[in-house]
Amino acid sequence: MGQEISHQHFTDSDFLQFSKKLKDETTLLKKLFNSGKFSSQKPVSGFEIEGCLINSDYLPAPINEKFLQQFNNPLATSELAKFNLELNNLPHPLQGKVFSEFSNDLHSVFKGADKAADKLDARVVLTGILPTITPDDCCLENMSDLKRYHALNKVVVNARKGRPVKLDISGVEDLKLSHDSVMLESATTSFQVHLQTPWQDAHHYYNASIIASSPMIAVSGNSPYLFGKQLWHETRIPVFEQSVDTGDKQHVSFGSGFAKESIVECFDENLRDYSVLLPMLFDDKPEKFKHLCLHNGIVWRWNRPLVGFDDDGTPHVRIEHRILPAGPTIVDMLANAVFFYGLTQSFTQQLKTNNMGSFQQAKTNFYSAAKEGLKAKLDWQGKQINAQQLILNDLLPLAHKGLLELGIDTVDIEYYLNIIKQRAETGQTGAVWQTQHVKLKNCDMAELTKDYLHQQHLGKPVHTWSHQ
Repeated sequence: MGQEISHQHFTDSDFLQFSKKLKDETTLLKKLFNSGKFSSQKPVSGFEIEGCLINSDYLPAPINEKFLQQFNNPLATSELAKFNLELNNLPHPLQGKVFSEFSNDLHSVFKGADKAADKLDARVVLTGILPTITPDDCCLENMSDLKRYHALNKVVVNARKGRPVKLDISGVEDLKLSHDSVMLESATTSFQVHLQTPWQDAHHYYNASIIASSPMIAVSGNSPYLFGKQLWHETRIPVFEQSVDTGDKQHVSFGSGFAKESIVECFDENLRDYSVLLPMLFDDKPEKFKHLCLHNGIVWRWNRPLVGFDDDGTPHVRIEHRILPAGPTIVDMLANAVFFYGLTQSFTQQLKTNNMGSFQQAKTNFYSAAKEGLKAKLDWQGKQINAQQLILNDLLPLAHKGLLELGIDTVDIEYYLNIIKQRAETGQTGAVWQTQHVKLKNCDMAELTKDYLHQQHLGKPVHTWSHQ
């Protein structure tokens, strides 16, 4: 939810006016979409990387305002907590040497961010959940000053009628916890991959992203600990889903089904099934879709359709793949993105003519993979198969084919898919390295974070990380 608001107190009239504008903009969206007025531009890619600021003791450092002033880079912004940050890049057409370009971009912005943090006696760490974070860090005093976060917390608390937010996660260990705000979400940081699609194929890419989610999360897990407990390979998933629970319609979820004929079905569902939480009113023309985008911003599907605009003002559709954790390194995140883009391209082509299983299968696979990583058993096109073997035997060749269809440079294809291959072969994801490291070194969360950060700054893919 990147759209700031000007105030956080709303009247009944605000809710009524917002609902009307939302309905009008959804109607206009369908009209423009059905008449082919959306962008047909070939796939375009981009990323958001969330991270944590930590101090010399490897604990959260709530200094993102000072950090942003020091960094002074428009590609950096704040996130929910004062110890969170977000690094962005400029989008590029998904073709040629795009990943070599992305590598240069991301390494440059990360290096600059770390240099800015260092001047404040802090460091930037990219990991799905910071191992040293505690419930006390997730307090309202540590919430960033942007009005949208305070407004969101207020409406979630009001919707829950004062009942506390509860975490109840069963994994290797169990965690049960009550909390008084949405700030538990600040424990999670992600690597969000964007894919702008031609409008007429957007629903196929959306469905393809959903199907790809289970192998993607199996091979990329990097969040095994929360508050000192070993839980899932990708514990971010239940944390985020439970920390923004309004007690009514689940605002963070895997979704309710595939899009059958058009991506507009998702925006119809937003209007029909999700009550307005932030009724900020804008004076912009309906064609800017300001109310629709703000409302869509509080529906956190793990694969979320977005409306944006090309440079010439033509509206476009993007799919935001939200499941991936931050880290372990820039090269690992780029390899994850390459694998995702290749898979979704191949799956999209298949979905134009063939069914690839039910939505319920995709959903069950997703949570199994988030919980068990590469060892998860997936129900894949009528057979039960280990995620590790599925990736190695079936999905890597499909991703390779999809990337060739997109026109990606073959050197980049081989380089990044080989990282996924070796990660799957060794079984060493970020989550596996962290849990093995704790067992082998009998270390605490601070030492784990110190050793993780050292490896991260060496910059080598996680499957090569040692435990020295």
